[in-house]
Amino acid sequence: MTDQTLNIREMCDAYQVTPRTLRFYEAKELLFPIREGQKRLFTKRDRARLKLILRGKRFGFSLEEIRQLLDLYHMGDQQHTQLARTYEIAHERLADMERQRDELNEAIVELKEQLKWGEKVIASATSDQKAAE
Repeated sequence: MTDQTLNIREMCDAYQVTPRTLRFYEAKELLFPIREGQKRLFTKRDRARLKLILRGKRFGFSLEEIRQLLDLYHMGDQQHTQLARTYEIAHERLADMERQRDELNEAIVELKEQLKWGEKVIASATSDQKAAE
């Protein structure tokens, strides 16, 4: 991509998002496209912000966390504050994801045990039914 602006369709195609998504992020003041009448033109800055928004959402960051991180870009400290805060939130999110994974693994083990028990009950009932015939 060059420094040119992209219209909403081009943004949707480039980032696999819907026009509704882009308008939503604009309404939440996460993106700031240039407005020409009804047309929205997205700059290189908007594209960079959208990449960060999508990555943050993929990792489970809230929109408010993403907004705060994006706002830290202009602190004037070469993004040190932004990077440090991103690291903190990412570390917390990773811990949450690992906890969720562990809970899911436990649930999978329990469900497998229940399925084995169910197989035995069904097999026993089937053999009892055949014996009664």
